[in-house]
Amino acid sequence: MAIENCTVFTDFILLGLSSKQDVQQGLFVLFLLVYGITVIANLAMMLLIRKDPQLHTPMYYFLSNLSFSDICYSSSISPKMLADFLSKQKKIKYSLCAVQMFFFGTFADVECVMLSVMAYDRYVAICNPLLYTSIMSGRVCTQLVAIVYIQSLVYSAIVTYYTIRLSFCTSNIINHFFCDFPPLLALSTSDTTINEIVMCTYSSCVLGFNIVTVFLSYKYIINTILRMKSAKGRHKAFSTCASHLTAVAMFYGTLLFMYFRSSSSHSMDTDKVASVFYTVVIPMLNPLIYSLRNKDVKDALKKAVGTKLCSDGSRVFTQSVYLKILRAKFQVFL
Repeated sequence: MAIENCTVFTDFILLGLSSKQDVQQGLFVLFLLVYGITVIANLAMMLLIRKDPQLHTPMYYFLSNLSFSDICYSSSISPKMLADFLSKQKKIKYSLCAVQMFFFGTFADVECVMLSVMAYDRYVAICNPLLYTSIMSGRVCTQLVAIVYIQSLVYSAIVTYYTIRLSFCTSNIINHFFCDFPPLLALSTSDTTINEIVMCTYSSCVLGFNIVTVFLSYKYIINTILRMKSAKGRHKAFSTCASHLTAVAMFYGTLLFMYFRSSSSHSMDTDKVASVFYTVVIPMLNPLIYSLRNKDVKDALKKAVGTKLCSDGSRVFTQSVYLKILRAKFQVFL
């Protein structure tokens, strides 16, 4: 199709998860609750790690960054999705669609790579405990996090750039609830070969590298744990890794299901359900998994809640004593 005959669209229309009004209202309540829990739980995790000195270790430094990524990751999708549940016309400006793609791509990649960094951290802590503080120094941890964010920003910028250069001449209706790369490539009337090569190459390399990193890390971790003579030591090591393994299995499992199936088995409805899971549900589950299955986090949470209760109790007690003294003085004065 010639460029001069191409219809210029300034908006995209998102079909969303459902076209039924009553269903959309129910979904609005559900996802508003999920998004609220996501933001509150991840913020609480970040504040808890920052406040408790016992959590000032590389493992929890990476976990704090994972929580930050979860908030940004979910916030790039959920607010617009919630607004669309209450709107008859689910429009999104072309420029805002590009912005959403960029931030979604960035923090999805941060999430993916950060999980493998955390696996490497557990490998060093369990397999090389004597060298842990020197290998995972503060400087190294900062550099690792910086590399994760920089490479994620660069990748997302490249993919977004090549996507917004595409032409959309026949339709502006996206069969999804947010601006994701695959639905836009399917909608484009341009040649998407470069986009597909960049996405497939990078996704395969990065996801493959991270999966191999996690697999090898836990292979050595499990071998080391099984050689431990102390049952208490084995239990502590397993409990430390259990929450991370759960998060890895959920996130990587969903990505593998989404992007490594044969094209004949793809269904947009199935893809949308899977997308809901890894864009909305997983960011909510991550802090819950790490708080419920991690003894250090539970102890820090109990300590923080106990300190707060004691502080409130002391303040109430002090105020009560002060009022009694004032009352006594007042009676003497009378």
